[in-house]
Amino acid sequence: MTKRSLNPVEKRGNRKNKPILDENAPLLPTKQEKDGGFDDLNGASFAGAVFNLSTTVVGAGIMALPATMKVLGLVPGIIMIIFGAFLTEASIEMLIRFSRVGKAISYGEVMADAFGKIGKTLSQVCVVVNNVGVMIVYMIIIGDVLSGTSSGGIHHFGVLEGWFGERWWNGRFFVLLLTTLVVFTPLVCFKRVDSLRYTSALSVALAVVFVVITAGIAIVKLVSGSIAMPKLFPDLPDLESVWYLFTAVPVLVTAYICHYNVHTIDNELEDSSQIRPIVRTSLMLCSIVYIATSFFGFLLFGESTLDDVLANFDSNLGIPYSSILDDAVRVSYAFHLMLVFPIIFHALRLNLDGLLFPFARPLSSNNWRFSIITAALLLVIFVAANFIPTIWAAFQFTGATAAVCIAFIFPAAITLRDRHGIATKGDKVLSVFMIVLAVLSNAVAVYSDAYSLFHRSEAS
Repeated sequence: MTKRSLNPVEKRGNRKNKPILDENAPLLPTKQEKDGGFDDLNGASFAGAVFNLSTTVVGAGIMALPATMKVLGLVPGIIMIIFGAFLTEASIEMLIRFSRVGKAISYGEVMADAFGKIGKTLSQVCVVVNNVGVMIVYMIIIGDVLSGTSSGGIHHFGVLEGWFGERWWNGRFFVLLLTTLVVFTPLVCFKRVDSLRYTSALSVALAVVFVVITAGIAIVKLVSGSIAMPKLFPDLPDLESVWYLFTAVPVLVTAYICHYNVHTIDNELEDSSQIRPIVRTSLMLCSIVYIATSFFGFLLFGESTLDDVLANFDSNLGIPYSSILDDAVRVSYAFHLMLVFPIIFHALRLNLDGLLFPFARPLSSNNWRFSIITAALLLVIFVAANFIPTIWAAFQFTGATAAVCIAFIFPAAITLRDRHGIATKGDKVLSVFMIVLAVLSNAVAVYSDAYSLFHRSEAS
């Protein structure tokens, strides 16, 4: 296909003319960046970009979605999943459109174009907070799966405990330490997102394996009559139960967030016009996975569904080869999360570097800074994952704060600011709706969480 001639500004989005860009990268490539070896790399493919964006989306959030069905009921829960996908697509489209007209090549830059340095700093802080929280969740789930977890006074055995019994080397601390050193450390050392396209494809395949096995088990048990259809709508006996519904909102917001990686993936594309169909394809794929997981996970476990549904796969499922299927589900998803981790880490590292060293050379050209920031972040995430008790607590914090800003409030605010005069009346109405919905629903979620925590402490 014949390409039109690009001017120097447009060339920033073409991988053959522009090296990989950090949040604080200069406008044009320098000689040092070209000598770094990025200049002659081919652009990322459509499929590779879809896998990388889908891997950003389908992370730990999928494990908490069956629990949201327990809160909301199947019908409202599935509607909310679909609604969240449409809102996410709309907010990303806003970001892309304003990035194009403002010549911005990162989330921070489009915020800076609309709100100056304060806007860029806010976006970077939110990405750091969100991504740290999400990766702590990943480690918690990996620890739950391999080493076990306790919920409601009941201990749920991990895969390694089931295979070998309790040993010092399959305890939570040692397993997470080994995972960090052997798996995470090598993968987070890549400087290009596109370098992770094969691990991203494998991670999506592993997520599909989880869904297929869960669906198969649920269908077999439903046909045999050993499980009943779960509730379609929530039980609302009093006002407190109504407020409790809103605690599911931050989980749904966190489940779809991928905005901070859209620009990075776009910058590495051979043809930047592909980013919109890439986003739509990715969100459609992720929505199918989310709906299937939510439906079959809640169908299988009903009111016994735990905050981390993987923890439910530690007992007899009432079908042949139950223990083998239990282990297959848990191990496949644990490996999936290990492969998702570096994609989220990439954006975290760039944004943290932009906050700490806003005027320094690009991170990709400074190996010492790259190594120190990488090691420090891995240490913080590892330590936090050993002290935070459940993924629901982490999701509530990140979902009700940073995630909702990144996913909805910031894109809507950029559209309402409309510094370049390109927003339509429909864009502005949708933006107001996004902000009001995000602020009100998350304010109620925070209130409900605080109310529940207060009453639990009083009862104890």
